[in-house]
Amino acid sequence: MGDLVQFTKSGNIGVITINNPPVNALSPGVPEGIFESIEKLLTDKELKAAVLIGGGSTFIAGADIKELEKMAAGKPRGAGLLPLLLKIEDCRKPVVAAIHGTALGGGMETAMACHYRVATRSAKVGQPEVKLGIIPGAAGTQRLPRLAGVAKAVEMCSEGNPIAAQEAFELEIIDKLIDGDLLTGAIAFAQEMATKPIPKTRERNNNLGTPEQNAPSFTAARENARKKQRGLMAPLAAIDAVEAATKLPFEEGCQAEQRLFAECLSSSQAKALMHVFFAEREVAKLPDVPKDTPVIPIKTAGVVGAGTMGGGISMVLANAGIPVLVKEADQAALDRGMANIQKNYANSVKRGRFTQQFVDERLKLIQPTLSLDGFAGVDLVIEAVFEGMALKKEVFGQLEKTCKPGAVLASNTSTLSIDEIASATHRPQFVIGTHFFSPANVMRLLEIVRGKATSKEVIATCMQLSKKLGKVGVLVGNCRGFVGNRMFHPYVRESVFLLEEGATVQDVDSALYDFGMAMGPLAVGDLAGLDVGWRIRKEYRHLEKPGIRQPFAGDRLCEMGRFGQKTGAGWYKYGENRRAIPDPEVTALIRKWAAEAKIPQRQMGREEIVDRCLYALVNEGARILQEGYALRAGDIDIIYINGYGFPAHRGGPMWYADTVGLKNVYSRVLEFHKQHGELWEPAPLLKQMAEQGKTFAEYNKEQRATA
Repeated sequence: MGDLVQFTKSGNIGVITINNPPVNALSPGVPEGIFESIEKLLTDKELKAAVLIGGGSTFIAGADIKELEKMAAGKPRGAGLLPLLLKIEDCRKPVVAAIHGTALGGGMETAMACHYRVATRSAKVGQPEVKLGIIPGAAGTQRLPRLAGVAKAVEMCSEGNPIAAQEAFELEIIDKLIDGDLLTGAIAFAQEMATKPIPKTRERNNNLGTPEQNAPSFTAARENARKKQRGLMAPLAAIDAVEAATKLPFEEGCQAEQRLFAECLSSSQAKALMHVFFAEREVAKLPDVPKDTPVIPIKTAGVVGAGTMGGGISMVLANAGIPVLVKEADQAALDRGMANIQKNYANSVKRGRFTQQFVDERLKLIQPTLSLDGFAGVDLVIEAVFEGMALKKEVFGQLEKTCKPGAVLASNTSTLSIDEIASATHRPQFVIGTHFFSPANVMRLLEIVRGKATSKEVIATCMQLSKKLGKVGVLVGNCRGFVGNRMFHPYVRESVFLLEEGATVQDVDSALYDFGMAMGPLAVGDLAGLDVGWRIRKEYRHLEKPGIRQPFAGDRLCEMGRFGQKTGAGWYKYGENRRAIPDPEVTALIRKWAAEAKIPQRQMGREEIVDRCLYALVNEGARILQEGYALRAGDIDIIYINGYGFPAHRGGPMWYADTVGLKNVYSRVLEFHKQHGELWEPAPLLKQMAEQGKTFAEYNKEQRATA
């Protein structure tokens, strides 16, 4: 049995304990260990029942995703969990699952095969497989509807969100909530059940309903999945599998589930989503910042600027329980900023994201101020003023005089040099970039920008803080636009070039939306404000090489005062509730400007639109990777999925390029280079990988090996 599963006795109750830290995943050896324990339970005449419990901080948090990844890559799979679960269910002595922490995926399936389930009040249960592009594969879609009813099973299997123990108890997934020690309570419960008939979940058919009763649930779920999980196959497969449970005997239902599971597992979506799962864990690993680097405790914070970003960042800090001072230059701006914070919180309460009590506690943590005096005691300052170098340096000069030694001085800049900002202080080792994404209280991405002098302690502190703030922190180097915006620039540039060459605003946006992007690039511009890019382009104009084509349509719209949603018109017109309405005037203007600039007009296929925008991203990403501004191709993917609305089921831009084949991407980039000139110069790394028949993922492995 090895050390993964222990079998002990407590009076006449057997105790099966899983010890496979950190999360008791069902790695090879665990199912076998449970199987042997059930054998011992059956052969020991003194034992009347058993409790199955997880050691450490959790029950079984799911399958071993490394094993799933191997299976997805075509490695033959064993019998899986199904035989073990039937063995538990057919056991002649009752088995009670005792759940704390989480019972997810295969862990939930194991618990449902037990005869009873008890749990602590803080436990959570769920079937999150769809988040990895697969569905439950060990009868999860067959047993759950038998316990919780069809509608709830469909929701849990297709959306993948876990539910709290209290709700699971109300749904009869859990038989009893245990206050006090879980094992003691579970043993007492097992003793009580030892004399009763033993229920088998697979034989409970009274919750399965009739096709007429179930039809509305299935229709609504499919509509919901098509809308909210656009382009994903697993949610629809999960709904099909639960439907099979309502129409077929258990064994045939399991076969249907297995077929759907296998289809999902071998899909490009599952491979991409597993890549994202591992890449998100890997971003936290920094080759030159060891795990045991000391961190600076962040107990209090200050934010300079109460605009959109400053307000959002203040909420993020307060939500994590960190008291924060918010400074503005004048009372009117401060009042506006605080009113916006209150409005955002009120919306969250309305939508059920937070309780009023939570919001009241958070608002107490946010203190408005007009002076920097209070900043003398804070552990961290985040500057979130207007994106202009002179202003930022002025703020850092003031922070230099005010802040205590050892405080972290961070800038929420999206494009400006951290080294130049740090030069306004005498402590560049404490200066770092924390680039939040708008709206900061919603977006998960935090680009952490290291300057030349930034200390390892400060980097480690910000990486750890990002977790506390509920963000995915990705460490990047200091270059113009860092990683995200440096790549976004060519992506947007191509989208405007396409308009100037004859595509319409809707052509461009719908092609990329259908590819899976959260929004098309032009709609994104209107949301962020076209004036933001216009201002940055003016600031950097002196650096552009003369004679190279530059997009002009966006700047012309700005000159007309069309900044996007905030002015009611940009690439689109905006009516009530900021719904985008196509504007024929924009099409006419661009045609006129193109004629004046002698740019020939032509029809554009969707494929060309997608290739030009995405390969512009990939080509710039390859440069960034080779220059070392991103540590890994996966880091770029995580930035694009969490900050720019890139579809996770395509794995991020670099993974997507790997799946298309870098040879194919490279030959398309060469075509564009021939047609559109030197902006399409292929990145040396793209050329090298394509010629060697390799992937960006392999490039990173080679880098690690030589490092």
